Amino acid sequence: MFENRVALITGGSAGIGFAVARKWVAAGGLAALAARTRARLDEAVAALGGGTKAAAFAIDVGDLAALEKLPAQVVSRFGRLDAVINNAGTHHRGPLIERTPAELAEMVSTNLAAPMILTWAAVPLLETGGAIVNVASLAGMVPVRNAAAYSATKAGLRAFAVAVGEELRPRGIRVATVSPGPVDTEFFGDLSKVADIVFSQPMSTPDQVAEAVLDCLRKDQREVAMPWLSGKLATLGYLAPSLSRALQPMLSRLGAKKKRAYAERKKS
Repeated sequence: MFENRVALITGGSAGIGFAVARKWVAAGGLAALAARTRARLDEAVAALGGGTKAAAFAIDVGDLAALEKLPAQVVSRFGRLDAVINNAGTHHRGPLIERTPAELAEMVSTNLAAPMILTWAAVPLLETGGAIVNVASLAGMVPVRNAAAYSATKAGLRAFAVAVGEELRPRGIRVATVSPGPVDTEFFGDLSKVADIVFSQPMSTPDQVAEAVLDCLRKDQREVAMPWLSGKLATLGYLAPSLSRALQPMLSRLGAKKKRAYAERKKS
């Protein structure tokens, strides 16, 4: 079903975004990769089979004025646009009071405003049966301590997807959200700054998240929270916040143990 279809993937040069692109191209599609670093984009395009399979668009999605022009540039390059994968994100970890206003604004711009603007710009150009998939987080379902702004942006992204999905469904455009727990990518950065509770949940691979993204397109799913059990726990925590707070100390202790083990594996 993806044969010769064109997907625009933000954060497409590495991690989840590149995994989505690899699976999309393997299924016969064409990938427009958007990210900030030209060198990494060019490497990703080459790995996908070169210019007949993919194209690089060097852009900072936080530059909203440039971002609104991106879908038209993709159509100019490939002749069509069938899917948008809003995957690019940023996370300045730590207590809110320790973050700068610029860091807080960057999270809101990259994680929430950018998907909104890109969706707005892409909708008039999407082919019939087109789709938009947003990569959010379990933190958008159960907010995480020391990740207040990040959690808020991901919760907002989920709400945006639900509402705009209702608006676009009569036009034959589907909108979905994939909300993963911890994913084994460079996104963690300095592990000492990652909240212990994050590691209490099973780790997904970029390929597993990418498969969930493509499943949303194949099966018309509106939201996938993963891993499955973590998604159910997050839903329970969302519905019963007092239970979530009661479980946090136990989950943090478990997460601290698993984080130490993960750090040791990364050293070896």
